[in-house]
Amino acid sequence: MRGTALAAALLFGCYVAKSEKLRILQLNLWVQGENVAGGTDAIVDIIDTSEADVVFLCETNGSRERFLDYLSEQLAARGKSYEHDSLYQSMGILSRYSLSQADTCFRLEDPFRPNPVCKATIRVQNREIALYSVHWDWTHYECYMPRGYSGSTWKKLPAPADNADTVLKANRMAFREEGVAALLDDARTEIAKGNIVILGGDFNEPSHLDWQQDTRLMRDHNNLIINWDCSSMLISAGFCDAYRELYPNPVTHPGFTFPAGNRYADINKLTWLPDKDERDRIDFIYYYKDSGLKLVNTQIIGPRQDILHGKICPSDSLDNILEPPTIWSSDHKGIIATFSITD
Repeated sequence: MRGTALAAALLFGCYVAKSEKLRILQLNLWVQGENVAGGTDAIVDIIDTSEADVVFLCETNGSRERFLDYLSEQLAARGKSYEHDSLYQSMGILSRYSLSQADTCFRLEDPFRPNPVCKATIRVQNREIALYSVHWDWTHYECYMPRGYSGSTWKKLPAPADNADTVLKANRMAFREEGVAALLDDARTEIAKGNIVILGGDFNEPSHLDWQQDTRLMRDHNNLIINWDCSSMLISAGFCDAYRELYPNPVTHPGFTFPAGNRYADINKLTWLPDKDERDRIDFIYYYKDSGLKLVNTQIIGPRQDILHGKICPSDSLDNILEPPTIWSSDHKGIIATFSITD
């Protein structure tokens, strides 16, 4: 019987699951790269050399209309074919895989403000993957409050905020947590279908994983522990922070993405708190845990320099940073995450 069972297993049970790498880039373009001389062309170079299969883009708005058309045309001239969709918003998705079901899951009541989410699906290794490119509200950037500045006016406060609840109350004047709640409702539908879910973008809010006991006396956090809403909601819902999964220590690997120490840009356009340490990680890639999805690698992409006390300075971290092959076009650094997708 054992021999028969073994033969049957060899004959009928020898299926080997296939896997495929999926490389995702998240990047804030800083208004189509227009704040840096040659910045628009540099964006094409960055995407091209990143070898990304999917690109989450923010601040695609600027002087050039239909900017994603332009990017895809320039990349096609280099032999790389990308589909794209933005729903005519200030963020969008480029993909080497065919995009379908483009939509948004969160609409603002203000008709003069673009919706902050672009969603589309791709198919990799017989798995449907729901992609969400997000650009949450840039107002009420209240991680400045513990540093002694308003996150609404960017003016100096009489004193730095010393109460986490006060900071969070001011922070919630933006619509970021409402956007995450709507995204999670939509993502639960995708997860219930057995689909993979990956999202990325500029959150304009730090992660609670970076503002705990071990960092409260660092980076002008003013002794505060703050459980920022967006990251707390996503982690509680079963999502993983791609950078923190591989680099869990925010002291040695802070992963700063804003402001980038971009020597090609006007320093006065990069720094808002010239007498403080304003460095934070506000650009993210998240994914929902799935047996067919494995995180292989995560990197920060951008210059190795940061901005500290109003000056560009070398990075003092152990972060895994991929330096660009050309000039850097943004005031943010980006994130690259590589996944393995198994059918």
